[in-house]
Amino acid sequence: MNAKRLRRLPVVGCLTAGGLVLLAAGPAFAHVSVQPGEAEKGGYSTINFKVPNERDDASTVKLEVTLPSDHPLASVMPQPVPGWDIKVTKSKLAKPVESHGEKINEAVTKVTWSGGKIEPGMFQQFPVSVGQLPEDADQMVFKALQTYDNKEVVRWIEEPKEGAAEPENPAPVLKLVDPAKGADGQGADASSGKAKDATAGSEAAASDASDASNDKDGSDTTARVLGIAGIVIGAAGVAFGVVAGRRRSA
Repeated sequence: MNAKRLRRLPVVGCLTAGGLVLLAAGPAFAHVSVQPGEAEKGGYSTINFKVPNERDDASTVKLEVTLPSDHPLASVMPQPVPGWDIKVTKSKLAKPVESHGEKINEAVTKVTWSGGKIEPGMFQQFPVSVGQLPEDADQMVFKALQTYDNKEVVRWIEEPKEGAAEPENPAPVLKLVDPAKGADGQGADASSGKAKDATAGSEAAASDASDASNDKDGSDTTARVLGIAGIVIGAAGVAFGVVAGRRRSA
């Protein structure tokens, strides 16, 4: 069995006397990929190129990522990765692109990381801030070259086709989706609707409080009237008793 086939075999997790070794690598996850796998059209995003080491006897020492030339990006900013050197290559554009009202004649076409080491059984992520992402495309394909310290170069450059089997060396693909209409994913109308509901609820609460206050005032007034009537009736009863007593005395 040659080395390429060995690379495609899953490795089963096992327990040894020296410690716990957990390795889970299947053919669908053992290639260079971009994460997260999707971003909004027309926006800016920070993506990570995830690079696993697929060899048992060699370490990854270099990664080259080529950016698509059909949709050049005005802004490409790699994040420093401890232990790795970064080289950003710019090229002149055949057709200038416009960003924030300015025409840009050159753009980053390749980013190279070198000088570090991804040992067997390990992976490394390489973050890059990119933008402005195209609005007229559904995906961006980033072709990558992975170099090992034994001089082997794995070319992750095959573009996956929808409905077809995954190629042996697929290129990292970033899917582009339509931007969300609102922060809650339901659009501005939903937000305004919630605001209207909250306002209506506040008005209803105020109305209930007003009604309760009016009911209380009405109850107090009734109590006062009944109290005064009681006093008047009591006084009348006393006066009647006095008059009656005088008549009996006479």
